[in-house]
Amino acid sequence: HWSLVPGMFALMISPWDVKPFMISTILCTIDFTDASKDALRWAVNISRQLKTHLTVLYVYRLLNGEPVKNGQAVQMKRKLEEDAKTKFASLEKEVLEGQGVVYDFITEVGFVTDRIADHAKNKSVRFLVMDKNMGAGSRESYDELIKHIDVPLVIVP
Repeated sequence: HWSLVPGMFALMISPWDVKPFMISTILCTIDFTDASKDALRWAVNISRQLKTHLTVLYVYRLLNGEPVKNGQAVQMKRKLEEDAKTKFASLEKEVLEGQGVVYDFITEVGFVTDRIADHAKNKSVRFLVMDKNMGAGSRESYDELIKHIDVPLVIVP
């Protein structure tokens, strides 16, 4: 077990030892649940200690299998992203402000595993923090995620 937050532990899956100079960005996936809020707290603490950039990623599914009329998808996307930004503003005040961490917030359409893999491969993400429930209830799993990424992963209980 490994812990940067007193009283909390997480499993660290890593092909190599993490050293501050090796990490350019920490990616933390959120879904605005209490569990993902805890994961974000972990990510903030790790980012502050390692002096790295933090990217907070919210992934959502645009379509739920129901037919969509012309223009409806654009309206749905706009609404989902506006809601996410509003929720993030609240989370930002609670968890991020005043922590001395440089961060950005990104919303993306898709499957969590696919979006994480893309960030890990193409956007200099070298460390991933997520909660144990991320992706629950979907076709995604930690096994699938681990197959597609080659970065250390902290799963916050």
